[in-house]
Amino acid sequence: MGTPAYDDDLTAVTDPAAREQLVEAWLTAYTTATGTDLAPGDLAEAVAAELCPGLTRYESDAPLTETVTGLLGTHPRITGRALVVRIDELLARTQWFRTHDAPGHRAYQHRRTALVAAERTRLHLDDHRPRVLSSFVRSKLIDEVYLPLIGDSLAKQLGTTGESKRTDTGGLLLLISPPGYGKTTLMEYVADRLGMILVRVDGPALGHTVTSLDPAEAPNATARQEVEKINFALAAGNNTLLYLDDIQHTSPELLQKFIPLCDATRSIEGVRDGEPRTYDLRGKRFAVCMAGNPYTESGSRFQVPDMLANRADVWNLGDVLTGKDDVFALSFIENALTANPVLAPLADRDRADLDLLIRLAQGEPTARADRLTHPYAPRSWSGSWPYCVTCSPCGRRSWP
Repeated sequence: MGTPAYDDDLTAVTDPAAREQLVEAWLTAYTTATGTDLAPGDLAEAVAAELCPGLTRYESDAPLTETVTGLLGTHPRITGRALVVRIDELLARTQWFRTHDAPGHRAYQHRRTALVAAERTRLHLDDHRPRVLSSFVRSKLIDEVYLPLIGDSLAKQLGTTGESKRTDTGGLLLLISPPGYGKTTLMEYVADRLGMILVRVDGPALGHTVTSLDPAEAPNATARQEVEKINFALAAGNNTLLYLDDIQHTSPELLQKFIPLCDATRSIEGVRDGEPRTYDLRGKRFAVCMAGNPYTESGSRFQVPDMLANRADVWNLGDVLTGKDDVFALSFIENALTANPVLAPLADRDRADLDLLIRLAQGEPTARADRLTHPYAPRSWSGSWPYCVTCSPCGRRSWP
């Protein structure tokens, strides 16, 4: 450029990056003042010529810029479905991406994976993953009796989608029944289908002496671990189902700690990492379910705390089966399907086939075997119909 000030500034600067910035600033000011119209890449080439005046040059008629059209991506460099590619900046940019961005991103992914794995191990997340029994069968009893009750309560706690979506959430599900009704198995299935982690708290491990959500006040290590699990579930918040099992072995004072979750405040006091915390669960995908038996270990009748019973959705699974004797009896056959090698294929076939086969076994005159959806092989019979192993006491005829 030949001006003394420019020459003096360039001579005084020795750092290559600083010299490049200086030359680019001078050339940009010059082109702006003179109104020179620069094509893309001209400024970079002029800077290179100023910094390296003795560099050998070769003239070429090859185009330095090309436009790629018809692109469907949303990258910031794409404008109007077109991308302008310049050879002078493409190689430098791709080299930086190859040597800096790509290795940095891979290192970030490895680091993130290691941290997530370490936290999963520390928090024992795999222990809270729902594990549905391989023998679990979604029977008509579950579809028509249990799931509607549970679904209504969880809809209040988790919220619903569509026009009926609730802006306020709350409530608590309390299931009471003798052992063997499948309360835990059912909640494992529901949590698995809803994609939630299931934090199961063992009531007998808590015992009657635990009345606080502070792990430090637990009488022993086992009880302390269960209290920590409660605080973990409350801290996790979203996509969490807290399940307190066998609550007849716990203190009513502890159960009443969960009463605020039934109200619109949806908050509860706890202790996490030794610090008191208020868990605000409003708007979060969080649900609480408690399950217990009608009687305690001493044989006395288990009494649900009145304030909790008045706010929670309390269901006695024995009472809700009133008038559903046929569905309850059918559940024994449905649950036995996966345990019988002959009947096991029926568990994966159309539900209507099982209903029709039962009607045929009962001798219902309107039942027709030609309406089965699966082509079952015909079988000839001699003598009387055999009784099925599952329901032989009922005296009903069975199928082969």
